[in-house]
This record gives sequence, structure tokens and C-alpha cells, in this order.
Amino acid sequence: MTASTPLAQRLRTVQLVPITAFDSAGDLALEPMRRHFRRLFDAGIRVFIPCAGSAEFNSLSTDEIVQVIRMTREELGPEATIVAPIGQQLRGAISLGQRSFEAGADAVLVMPLEFPYLANEGARDYLQAILDSVDGPTLVYKKGPIPSDDLLLSLAEHPNMIGVKYAVNDLDAFQAVVTRDAGRIDWFCGSAERFAPYFALAGSPGYTSGAGNVCPRVTLKMHAALAAGDYAEALRWQRILLPIEHFRARAANSYNITFVKYAVGRTGLDFGQPRPPQRRMTDADMREADEILAPILAAERDLAEAS
Repeated sequence: MTASTPLAQRLRTVQLVPITAFDSAGDLALEPMRRHFRRLFDAGIRVFIPCAGSAEFNSLSTDEIVQVIRMTREELGPEATIVAPIGQQLRGAISLGQRSFEAGADAVLVMPLEFPYLANEGARDYLQAILDSVDGPTLVYKKGPIPSDDLLLSLAEHPNMIGVKYAVNDLDAFQAVVTRDAGRIDWFCGSAERFAPYFALAGSPGYTSGAGNVCPRVTLKMHAALAAGDYAEALRWQRILLPIEHFRARAANSYNITFVKYAVGRTGLDFGQPRPPQRRMTDADMREADEILAPILAAERDLAEAS
């Protein structure tokens, strides 16, 4: 695919969330990110969602997110598809969306609503305001009961709404909403490789990935098999990288960011420690991670050498 390929088609692949690097003082470190993003691009990744959930969205400032979006475009050029995360308070979300498009984003992703006392009526007002005001291709991230499937289906009428990152692992509900939507927008697996094959069977044309930071070629092989309808082959590739996903899911998913950041460090790039309140890896965690990573990194190297 090229930059001239329609955006909807470009998104139907592995949508990688590249992690964020910090220096020893905890400040944004763009240079290791440039190297990492280029390495991912050279491995075949084309869709990037910098600064999203696994990249510590809630710990980043608006200015930092815009910096990373701009750096991604400058480093990877027009062939990369960049989706910028936006969210939290409404005016800030709209401003970040507008600034992200100016910095080179192709689309924005509205992150999960994390406000207290939520209702679909309020979520409708919030999402409608973003769709109207940011005025660019927009995806919505569903990670709980709000926004409801009915609300998302009604928002699908908006010309700026292009897709949903669906991270509620209820496959029956997912299949039902995809069927009801009847092809107006795309519905993507937001729960990464552990659930991607089953979402694909129910109608998802792509999925988000954090493990792809470590093994981009492996996850791209899995997606290619899913796109071809070869589920046995897809599950073979999935089995290689599942240990990453199982480790990340420990302790209520609290290793989600920490493990990937450590794993990328084992590939030779210093991404620093995650910002508080993310947990850190213990010595025992690191020893176990090294054992888990060895065969996965070997499979990735084999694919690189064969290409």
C-alpha cells in the first residue's frame, strides 16, 4: 500500500502502538524513538499510533504528544499512516486533535472515557463535539460499557467517523454490532494478538499491537494469515508471541507497558523507565522475561534474515 491508498484500507492491518522513550531525568527522548520507529517501519509496520495506551498516554502532556506525532511523520515520511490519540477534558482533546493533524497525523483515536459518573448521554455529547470540531478521520476506543454499541452505531453516521477500536472481549456482542453496522465503518480488535484471531473471524480487518514493538515481523505474519483466512497458520504465529501477551496481562494488566519497555531495551535501545504510576520490573521479573523473550527474538531474527 502507498500514501495514495484510501485511509480505510491502510488501517486494515497491524496498528502498532510504539512505546515512548524517556531519558534518565524522565523527559521525552526522541532519538531512541526515531531509531525504533524506523526499525519497525523497515520490518513492514505501516500504521503507527504513537503515545496511545501502551505508550503512556495518560502520563504525556499535549506538547509531548504533538512532538512525537511530528517526529514520526518527519522520520517515516508519507508512507506511514499515523493515528494520534486524543482524550481527557473536551477542549484539550479538540486542541490536541487539531494540533496533531497539523503535525502530520492521518487520523485521531479518541481514547477511553475515564471520567466518573459516566452515562451514554454525556458520552454522546463529548464524542459528537470531537467529531464536529476536530474535523478529520476519527476512531473511537471502546473499553467498557460506555460508549454503548448503540451509541457507536449512531455516531457511525457522522462523516468523520471511520472506525472503532473495540477492546471489550465479548465476541458475540462484537459480531452483532459489526453485522448491524453493515459496512459503514471498520471495527478493529483493540485487544491485541491474544484475541485478534477471534475478532477477525467475527469481522475485524485489523488489530492494535504492543507486542509488535518486539517482534513486528511475527505479528505481521499472523495478520497476513488472518487476512488470507488461514486460521491454522495465524494461530501458529500467535503461539510464538503469546508469552508476551500473557506476561503483560499479569496483575490486572499492570505489566502491559512495563514488559514491552523492558523487552525493547533487550533489543539494544534504551527507552528508560516508565513514568509513575506504572510499575517497574523486579530482578525476578527481568530474569523470567529474558527466558520468555529468547525464542521470540530468535523467530524475529529468522524472519529478518529470510526477507
